Amino acid sequence: MPETLELRESLRARCEDVASRLDRSVPMTKDEMEQVARRMIQEADLPEGYLGWLMVMLSSAFWKDALASVPPQRRLFLLPHCLKHAEGCPAEYDQFGMNCKECGACSIADFRGLAEEMGYRVLVAEGSPVVMKIIVGGYVDAVVGVACLNVLEKAIDKVLLAGIPCMAVPLLSSDCRNTKVDEAWVDQMIRTPYQPAAQATRSYVHLMRAAGDLFSTESLDKVAPRIRSQAALGEDAVTMETIQSMDAIAATEHIAYDFLSRGGKHSRPFITLAAYDAMTGGQCTGPDAAQAVADIPMSVRRAAMSIETFHKASLVHDDIEDDDAYRYGQLAVHRRFGLPTAINVGDYLIGLGYRLLSRGDSGDTVDAEARADVVDALAAAHLRLSEGQGAELLWRDAKDRRLTPLDALKVYALKTSPAFEAALISGIRLATDVQPYREAIRTFSRNMGVAFQILNDLGDWVGDDSNKMSAGGDVFGGRPTLLWALALAALDESGQAELLSLAQPDCPLSDDERFSGVRRLYDKANVFETAFALVDKHQARAEQVADELDVDELRRLFYFLVDTVLERPEMPSPAVVSLGVSAPLSTPAP
Repeated sequence: MPETLELRESLRARCEDVASRLDRSVPMTKDEMEQVARRMIQEADLPEGYLGWLMVMLSSAFWKDALASVPPQRRLFLLPHCLKHAEGCPAEYDQFGMNCKECGACSIADFRGLAEEMGYRVLVAEGSPVVMKIIVGGYVDAVVGVACLNVLEKAIDKVLLAGIPCMAVPLLSSDCRNTKVDEAWVDQMIRTPYQPAAQATRSYVHLMRAAGDLFSTESLDKVAPRIRSQAALGEDAVTMETIQSMDAIAATEHIAYDFLSRGGKHSRPFITLAAYDAMTGGQCTGPDAAQAVADIPMSVRRAAMSIETFHKASLVHDDIEDDDAYRYGQLAVHRRFGLPTAINVGDYLIGLGYRLLSRGDSGDTVDAEARADVVDALAAAHLRLSEGQGAELLWRDAKDRRLTPLDALKVYALKTSPAFEAALISGIRLATDVQPYREAIRTFSRNMGVAFQILNDLGDWVGDDSNKMSAGGDVFGGRPTLLWALALAALDESGQAELLSLAQPDCPLSDDERFSGVRRLYDKANVFETAFALVDKHQARAEQVADELDVDELRRLFYFLVDTVLERPEMPSPAVVSLGVSAPLSTPAP
């Protein structure tokens, strides 16, 4: 952080000058932004430590005009908790952050009052994940915010790459209490005048919203009309009590549609829609995106929906196989309705997925041969996913828990890669001949899938609030992971024996002791560093595929997927909660 206001003002002006000469037709990647910032450091002989701050300033300057074209009523103003006066702050907190009492003890109320007066939506929360949901949900089209520098640096390659206009002012310190900010800058940022203009920078926001909108009740009933019942799909997941009054035949459909309509990032349907758009001119990311999205053929929408339907079916079955208690923060389907009903609901979703693909409309621009090719691609993906899941289950139920890194990577390639591949093939084939791109898609998807699954393993050690709810769950749940395989490969015989004993169901140690033991052995084997290095290798291979694509829009989509899907978790030592004892699979959960 530059030490003086004079220096910060000078560098901010320099960033605005540099940004004014950049190509604003497409969002900059984090790497491109870093290259520009490094050139500024070299030219002005600035300290290396200014790099992150300069990138935030460059990003804000890059998006300034785009943000001005968004009316204040469609902007979100994000404030951090740490601006408050910590001692005696009367504010209360809820799921959306802090409810400021406007007591006058800090600047939060002043900023908030100004923003609300102008029509902004205001959120006081530190790095809240609800921000992206608000954007994708269609509530706002731009973000202005105040946050710690490290939070803003991370946001550059997450929110901004989607093409969301965003400006930010970094806090002057990383302290979590009573921190300060250049208040005049914040005031100026909030007052950014509205200047109507056509969208100048390409954005994936419209496609992201379209993917999520597919699973609204209105869209579900249009794209995949229900046959048995038109009962409303509520905010809360259906339970045995809520379906008791329904016709027994209609109940399965209702449970399946309810599960299909809730939770998830909808990344697979987004990929299908975006791949189709990339091969038809990229209109859905341009200035007429809203109309272009509305013109996407029904067959393409059905294909995108089918991808998610197959995925949701696999989740129902996975939760049964792993006896996971929660999904999307609610009880898993088999915990609400028992094993037999849950298995049947998963089967229903598979059938629904294929029905979506087999249907055609009069006047549809997508011919029957293209739909048949998509069905074939999804069937192949389904088979490979089942092979990967089967290998995992057989290993889990075997007495020998030894696993080589190569075997773990093979399982990953089968379990995770087919979804990326099927989504890309579906979108491209519905637009054009997919054959010239098939090998590139396969290589890209394999490396993306493997890297994604490794990061998922690493994320398990940070915990997962919505699904697993316990750190180290993969180890004690008996799931084959690359981390486990790397540890066995690197440890000596005594270390291997200790690690294997910690994963045994009859291990006499407490959950806390077992977790600490595994973590110690993982650290000894250097598995986290090795895993991150493997992620880097597979990411580089995926990026190399993108580099060689001859369609600009498709290449940009591949880069976007790499930057957004491969999100690296931080690795703190998480608190351990009781792992409990899984109920036998033959016994329905209450």
